[in-house]
Amino acid sequence: MNEASTPLLVDVDGHRNVTDLLVHREQRAPEHAAFDVRDAAGEWDIVTTREYAVAVRDLAKGLIATGVRPGDTVAIMAPTRYEWAVADLAIWFAGGVVVPIYDTAAPAQVAAIVADAGVRLAIGGSAAHTALLRTAFDDSQAGDLGVWSMDVADARGLTLATLSARAGEVGDDELETRRTMADIDAPATIVYTSGTTGEPKGAVLTHRNFLGQVLNIAAAYGEVVHEGGNTIIFLPLAHVLARGLQLICLSSGMRIAHLSDPASVVATLAVLRPTFLVVVPRVLQKIQAAAAQKAADKRLTRLWTAATATAVAWGRHAEAPEAAQAPRSLRLRRALFDRLFFGRLRAVMGGRVDYILSGGATLDAELSLFFRGLGTPIIEGYGLTETTAPLTGNLPGNIRSGTVGRPLPGSTVRISAQGEILARGIGVFRGYRDPRHDAEAFVDGFFRTGDLGHLDDEGRVVLVGRLKDVIVTSNGKTIVPAAWEQSVESSPLVSHAIMVGEGRSYLSALILIDPVEVVAWLRSAGAPGEVPVDRDLAEIAEPHLRRHIQHLVDTANARVARSEQVRRFTVVSTDLDDPALVTPTMKIKRRAVLERGAQAVADLYT
Repeated sequence: MNEASTPLLVDVDGHRNVTDLLVHREQRAPEHAAFDVRDAAGEWDIVTTREYAVAVRDLAKGLIATGVRPGDTVAIMAPTRYEWAVADLAIWFAGGVVVPIYDTAAPAQVAAIVADAGVRLAIGGSAAHTALLRTAFDDSQAGDLGVWSMDVADARGLTLATLSARAGEVGDDELETRRTMADIDAPATIVYTSGTTGEPKGAVLTHRNFLGQVLNIAAAYGEVVHEGGNTIIFLPLAHVLARGLQLICLSSGMRIAHLSDPASVVATLAVLRPTFLVVVPRVLQKIQAAAAQKAADKRLTRLWTAATATAVAWGRHAEAPEAAQAPRSLRLRRALFDRLFFGRLRAVMGGRVDYILSGGATLDAELSLFFRGLGTPIIEGYGLTETTAPLTGNLPGNIRSGTVGRPLPGSTVRISAQGEILARGIGVFRGYRDPRHDAEAFVDGFFRTGDLGHLDDEGRVVLVGRLKDVIVTSNGKTIVPAAWEQSVESSPLVSHAIMVGEGRSYLSALILIDPVEVVAWLRSAGAPGEVPVDRDLAEIAEPHLRRHIQHLVDTANARVARSEQVRRFTVVSTDLDDPALVTPTMKIKRRAVLERGAQAVADLYT
């Protein structure tokens, strides 16, 4: 099988543009709880759909009053927070085009985006963000409508509150005219790719792209996203996945809370008790590792190992086609470990999580099975900025670990002769802002994702790796490094594993460790020490850590063919918050790492 399709569940032509999602929801359930918003005292307050819609309309009127015209680009640079959600819809209500900028973006990136998109007005989340945006405006001679802050005003007094205060200058009829001016095929947003392999490109997504995804995914995942549920969004709202999720929840009546500080997530889970979460695989790895460490602290490692095996076995049985009742011995073991471990882990997540969506990177199949056995199934999906987030996804009741599911409604996936995943459908964008970037982006009407994969017998996509990451050794062997790298990265001590060997006679690897996790691990092992964070990726030769990484490498080597095995490796540490090396969604920029670690790589072949 080299192509799979799923028909649309919902026709989008009855909608004018994305703003209809809020208008229709407000008409259906104006007093329904739409958001949990933290007040100045740190308490969580409910914001209804009507209250949110009023805030959106007031800000939209303020944007119009200050000079935003139909089709103008307006940038938002802020961490994930409620005001981001208000600004996003308000820009659309005013007839503008949203340009999201990651709150961790470097000054050069901010300046490039502002200039390329021709941004007229920008909204910053803090004084630091507004300062960056002002500098970018000064450098590009853009931004004639200024930079407005979500927080306390500076001497210029330009805040969202002062914008909204001008709402009285614009009538309701004028706002409605502006709101409905953009048709379904007009640009809704320009999202600049995070650039793991090169210069970021501005993907132009239309209102049709968003509406098609939101309405059809909501229909396919009604068991997950519904009026009785709630979620916490802590992914960056500058990422199209988080924005798409927000629109799906908003239109379906699922309550949303926002968090920008990852350190506060665990405490917030216990308070808000979400029914659904969206995470990257790294979060799931850390949850499992933290549980293993607690068991080790109590000298229960052997028991935890048995519990993990039981959870995986239960998950595998649950995923078996037409599975009968589990064997009695498995049911008894799971009941025991549910009392000892699993119930407590579910409680850490709030005790009400029905499903977890994992995206942003490939999820290890055994980790997926573990959480299924824990009682919290993971729905793995796959998509890109250019596909308006999810292109494929497993469905509740039909999850297969190790795959990213079938094409979602309205989408088609084709596998090229070279093994590249090609995409066509309701969510696939119309092209980049710069037409020159489109030249190699499409083939036969399909978008080239740059990812390698294949379809199983039921049309589910199995990811293999990135086309640009393929290594050709000096003896002509073609290597796809993803499987080996993912095996090593399954340890919470390893942030990223990068296989190298292009044009070389054997394969090597740079192993980038997580300094915080490693320090905690060393202390628990009775070998306390500090881990230097080295900008130039100098080697860390700590013997306990080296032995542990060697075990990970040996395990990964055992899972691949001999020609794909790594012969030498070096353990390095660097700043994992450096935007020059890591994208805001925690993807590694391989080229940048290899350039900075050129000496470390050279030493592997000395």
